This record gives sequence, structure tokens and C-alpha cells, in this order.
Amino acid sequence: MATIPESHPTLCDVLVIGSGAAGLTAAITAATAGLRVIVAEKASLVGGATAWSGGWVWLPGTSEADRINGSGDGNRAKTYLKQSIGSGFDNKRIDAFVENSRQLDAFLKKHTSVRFLPDTSLPDYQSDLAGAATGGRSRVIAPYDGRKLGSDIHRLRAPLPVLTLAGLMPAAGLEMRHFFNATRSLASLMYVGKRLLQHVVEFWKVGRNLTLTNGNALAGGLFEAALNHDVQVLTNTAAQSLTFEDGKVTGATLTTDSGVFPVRATHAVILACGGFASHEPMRRQYYRHTSNGRGHWTLAPSETTGDGVQLALAVGAQITSYGDGNGAWVPVSLVPGTDGTERPFPHFADRAKPGLFAVFENGKRFTNEAAPYFDFMQGLFKATPSLGEATAWLICDHRFQRKYGLGFSKPSPFPLGRYLRTGYLKQAPTLGALAAACGIDRTAFCQTVAAYHENAANGKDPVFGRGQAAINRAQGDPTVTPNPCVAPVTKPPFYAVKIHPGCLGTFAGLKTDEQARVLGDNETPISGLFACGSDMSSIMAGRYPAGGISLGPALVFGNIAGRIAAKNPAKHSQDQEHPEQRWSLQ
Repeated sequence: MATIPESHPTLCDVLVIGSGAAGLTAAITAATAGLRVIVAEKASLVGGATAWSGGWVWLPGTSEADRINGSGDGNRAKTYLKQSIGSGFDNKRIDAFVENSRQLDAFLKKHTSVRFLPDTSLPDYQSDLAGAATGGRSRVIAPYDGRKLGSDIHRLRAPLPVLTLAGLMPAAGLEMRHFFNATRSLASLMYVGKRLLQHVVEFWKVGRNLTLTNGNALAGGLFEAALNHDVQVLTNTAAQSLTFEDGKVTGATLTTDSGVFPVRATHAVILACGGFASHEPMRRQYYRHTSNGRGHWTLAPSETTGDGVQLALAVGAQITSYGDGNGAWVPVSLVPGTDGTERPFPHFADRAKPGLFAVFENGKRFTNEAAPYFDFMQGLFKATPSLGEATAWLICDHRFQRKYGLGFSKPSPFPLGRYLRTGYLKQAPTLGALAAACGIDRTAFCQTVAAYHENAANGKDPVFGRGQAAINRAQGDPTVTPNPCVAPVTKPPFYAVKIHPGCLGTFAGLKTDEQARVLGDNETPISGLFACGSDMSSIMAGRYPAGGISLGPALVFGNIAGRIAAKNPAKHSQDQEHPEQRWSLQ
């Protein structure tokens, strides 16, 4: 494996800025073509937002998608996307994504340790549209053995703490179900006990988890592949500016704690800095719900401050935005820390379980609570203007909380004391008293509860259709009939947690073409400059048609960028004049 050099690098073929899924895939692709590649990562750890993600990847038209949905899945996927995306549908970029998904799948198998969990997939979100699939496209990354990284495991970003159990993040699918069923199944209890023991031993040996799951497994597998292909991965190294000569991007000026130094890239610079989710001025400009000073919370790393976008704008690039779809919206609750700070917790799975509903402070429901998180937030925003702050409350009873947990509050057998003491979780003996404790209009709330219970006992929700869509049912509780997403809220005490607007990352980003080239005036590619991941505007045009529509295109267009960059001719005369400096990292 390659190691970080003591001297600063000054020359390479491809310079990749950012080390998430998109950047590492681009780097590996270029390296497998025989190019010298440097990855510059601003943070002290590798992996970006990918390492914190759920690890779901949407790849249509692969052999797995064809196996489940029949041959020709790619064409059906394009039919589905055209309807789901609507007027923002970019035919060339969608074609490139779908047609290269199979190649990306094969590339991962050949050049990396990244694999997908077998028989674990999600249906597309809008199951009523033509071309929608029941599975095979949205797949999750299989666990990865972190020991393959050797000492470099300590350079990989650990999972997001708020989503782990003492550092352990259960893998999606069967393992997660074992954790949910540990108090009701002996087999699950034994599985969880063994898994926890394994985790304790790993922490005791190396100080962090070694059985990597979900997005952490994806980041780990790509990091290993980059090192194995002699990619130079530099951390604590930020890009200050791009070098622009004779109409072409020819490198960048990088900064470290020890100084500033230029790097010349003979073929290309690829931007994969993770978007601008942690840059408040840009959020206020592109996130409409924050324009008046309203709060917003992101689960992206603090380093995602729009570096790639701003670097490109300085050399003539353009931004594509999507109105109310400029971010990957997710509802979050705020977990009080011992240091007085609050950490956002994303509500991915609890909202679809039976025995929960959401209300505004006016006491009224506003959307299908079991909808995918982006759609849930769109419903929240749409109903918010006349109410002011875009916040709401999730309501459940004791049975629900003990079985599934509510937000950050864990299910049985974990105690509830600390969640109640910190005020994260509200509790009351009656639903009316719970409304009063939360500042919810009690009269309207009681009317909402009565209307909900009138149909919930029969598993129905005639107001918002909770549990009707395939994705609702997939994330509900299959042991509950007739509707895995609907049940009465009747067993005291009752609980509530407040939710706020959050995001996983950005959809607005640099305008690019089907080859991941950054476009300037008149839709002309800026020579030598590529973008992928969240630096590139989302091909889904501010929509969220399926799980994994961020990581899927990130991987595919990272692969495309690496391939096209490798074909870019190296025209820098300095290379020819000083061949002994061609690879300063040896």
C-alpha cells in the first residue's frame, strides 16, 4: 500500500479533490488506467459523507436488477425516471448514468472489495409509475473487513456516532432486524449478543470498529482499493484555488498546516468535495426554508463547505438549482449532548412503523408519516408557510417506543431516563396532557387523534394513505396486519419528540454534462475540469425517486470522470522538459 510522502507532491496526471465515494471511485478508475493520481482531502479523515451514510446505492440495469425485474431493466428505469423527475429530466445525463451502471457494478467487483448484500433491496419510491421496480435497483453495501486496511483504518472516518450503539452500526437488512427483535426472539438475542461481543473485542484491540457496515463499508472498500492502486491519499490538505492556464484547468494550489504548494495535473482536476451542506451562507441562498433565518441541521460533515463549487465558479462554472429540491431533506430531532450542544438525529425508519403519527403545533396531521424522508419533508414544507417555523411532533405510545424506539430513544431493554431528563423525549399519562406538554393545540389535537383512531384499528388511513405505497410497507412491520404501517396509539404513557428540517447533502451543484465535465458559459466544457458526487448538480433534478439516488450517481459519474480524464491528452511542456519530476511522490 502507498503511504503519505514526507515531501509535498508537485505533479500528477489526475488530481482529485475530496475522498468520498465519488472522489475515490474517480481516483481508482484513473489509476487503473495507468495514471498517477493524488487525492487531496481537507479533513483529517478519509471517507467524507459516504462514511456516515446508510450505504444504499441505486443502480438500474445491472445484472442483479435484470435478474429481479427481467432483462431490459435499464430501459424501464429510464421510463420510471422520466415520469418521476418530470420537466427536469436530463436525457443525456440519465442515459449516461443508466448505461454505465452495469459497467460500474463490474468495475467494483474487479478492482475493489466493495460488494452488495445479497437479497437486500428496496422498491422504488413511486410504485404507481410505469417502470418502477419492486427491488434490485436500491441495494446496500455488504459488511467490509476493516483489517484489510491495516494501520490505515485509523485514517478512515468512523460511522456517525448518533447512529451507532457505542460505535457499532448494525448492517441494513437481516442484521438490523435481529437488533429490533432481540427482546422477542432467542435467535436474534443470541445473534446480537455475539455481534456486541465481537464489537467489544475489536474496540479493545484497535480502538474502533473493524466490521464496517453500510456507508462506512463502502468508504473502507474504496479507500483500500485506492491505496492498492498507488493513489496518493493526502489528508488535512485543502484546495485553495484552481490553476487556469490558456483556457484549461491545469492543477490547483493546495494548503496544509505546513504551508501552501501548487500541484500540476497533466490530465484533469476532478472536484468531489461533497457539496455545500455545511456552508450557512450558501444554504441561506439555496435552501428556501432557511432564507428568513429559520434553523436547519445537516448530517453532512462540517468540511462540506462548498469548496468544490466555489473553486469552479472562480473559473467560469455555473450552478444548477432546483427550487424546493436543492437538498436531500430529512427530518431530524435534536439530541442534547453533555457539552451543551445538540446533535441532529435522522428519522429514517421509525416513521413507517405502526402506531405513530405527526402533527404541527396546531394539532393537525400534514402528510403521510411513512413516506420516504424527502417526501415527508416536502409535505412539511408545503404545509408550513401559514404556520411559520418548519417543525412538528412525532407522537407514539408506550408499546411503540418499547418495541421500535422513537428517534434517538432506544427500544427495550434500554432505559428511558436520560431521554426524559434531557427533555429530548416528552412523556405524559394521556394524549391530551402530552399535547399540553408540547405546546400543541389541545382541542385540535384531540380531534386529530379521534379521527386517526376511527380507522387505525382496521389498518386504514383514508386521509394520507399511510401504508399504501410499496416503500411504506417495506419499512413498516410485516408482523402487523392488515397494514404494517398503521396501528392505534392507545397504551399509556405517551411520548413525543420534536422534529426539525435537516439534510443529508445538497442536490444543487455545478452544471455538468454526461461526461461529468464542468460546464461554463454557453454550456461549453471547461477544459480539464470535472465534478462528481454532491459537487455535481443532481441528475434527479431535485427529486428523490428511490433509495440510493445520491450514492448511485456518485459512483457512476466518479467512474465516468476517471475514464474520461484518463483520455484527456497531457499537453504540459513542463512534463517533457523535466521528466525526472513527473512523479514526485516516489
